[in-house]
Amino acid sequence: MENTTILVIDDEKAQLETLAGFLKKRGYEVRKAGSAAAGLEFMKSEAVDLILTDFKMPDKDGLTVLREAKQVNPEVDVIVMTAYGSIESATEAMKSGALDYLTKPIDLEHLEMIVEKAVERRQLLSENRELREQLGEKFRFAGIISTSPEMETVLNTAGRVAATQATVLIRGESGTGKELVARAIHYASPRRERSFIAVNCAALSENLLESELFGHEKGAFTGADRERKGRFELARGGTLFLDEIGEIPLSIQVKLLRVLQEKSFERVGGSETIQVDVRLIAATNRDLEQMLQEKTFRDDLYYRLNVVSIEIPPLRARKTDVPLLAEHFLHKYTEIHNKRIDTISKEAMDKLLKYPFPGNVRELENVIEQAVVLARHHLITTGDLPANVRGVESEQQRGFDSTTGRFQERVSAFEKQLIEEGLEKAGGVQTKAADLLGMTERHLRYKLKKYGMK
Repeated sequence: MENTTILVIDDEKAQLETLAGFLKKRGYEVRKAGSAAAGLEFMKSEAVDLILTDFKMPDKDGLTVLREAKQVNPEVDVIVMTAYGSIESATEAMKSGALDYLTKPIDLEHLEMIVEKAVERRQLLSENRELREQLGEKFRFAGIISTSPEMETVLNTAGRVAATQATVLIRGESGTGKELVARAIHYASPRRERSFIAVNCAALSENLLESELFGHEKGAFTGADRERKGRFELARGGTLFLDEIGEIPLSIQVKLLRVLQEKSFERVGGSETIQVDVRLIAATNRDLEQMLQEKTFRDDLYYRLNVVSIEIPPLRARKTDVPLLAEHFLHKYTEIHNKRIDTISKEAMDKLLKYPFPGNVRELENVIEQAVVLARHHLITTGDLPANVRGVESEQQRGFDSTTGRFQERVSAFEKQLIEEGLEKAGGVQTKAADLLGMTERHLRYKLKKYGMK
């Protein structure tokens, strides 16, 4: 607040002093101007974060102040006040870029709420601009967005191995971005001008996988009406990425081992030996060491693949990446779905940070896309998030556990959550929130004071 400067413009001296005094007591830096011209002149010499301007003034009206203020500083927020309120003037003010529109006599409590929301919005937008700048300055290795120390280790290893010809085994849970790291290695390598070919080994049957990897000759099997090159040939000179390597049957593991050892293979149904220069990167979310003990994965293939091992930590182990990734996906899906959403509310971001994301980055992306699609305002709120992320599972869903807290503490926590959601749905207007919650405004204020909530 102490860093927020508010310029109040009003030709009525009593109103000017009342508003300025009220805002100053709330901790804001306040500047006063008794005319539109004086206010605009002040803007040219000092930085202003928020303007509170009267609509009807002798020299210029509030819309003119709004437009000229935006010319001086496009990022300044403007709230227009008037005793001559109408739908037409309100619409015109909002279309011209006003943050909000208030009618006189001004409800000071409502004004305080609007100003607080304006300050919070500016802070969020400022933080998001910094995050966007960080996307170019921090680790953005071939599209990977991260500032966490855990991912820094991953990307440092990937960067070092990229310049070599070493086979790489990438390990991690589903949705952590294993293919993205594989692509990063390829595009940072001397092979970047050649193809990057990806194969999901778990998605194909044994026969189809063999044909997909090594190709087949015409007549090799029913339906093989022409010669077909496999992924190894298509990736010649480039990189072949085998995802879910732990799903490859033992019969194909033998053939894959030969390619790694001798750089050669035969197509299905063929006898010609084909030489190929391909860098292999494999990925898995399975415990290959356990598979070795169970004899479902070959030891010799394992050691050929595991020349350099990269372990990608789950998203829950690198929570500092959540805001950056959420911002990235917000920008991506607002463009795709053609929606104007400025940012994610602090409450919604807190929910994202507390959620464990068992589906990792892929799940976070899905959550943000859903929120963008469902959002009704220029701000993603907790109400736009899926129920499991909001943490609204009932005791029936989780099962009651008397060891997790005393009864009254848990009731209070649930009550506080309901009040937060009610205020959010009401846009911070306490009267409306009280109606939604089925209580009097006085009772709501008591609860807000009790729980230390704004």
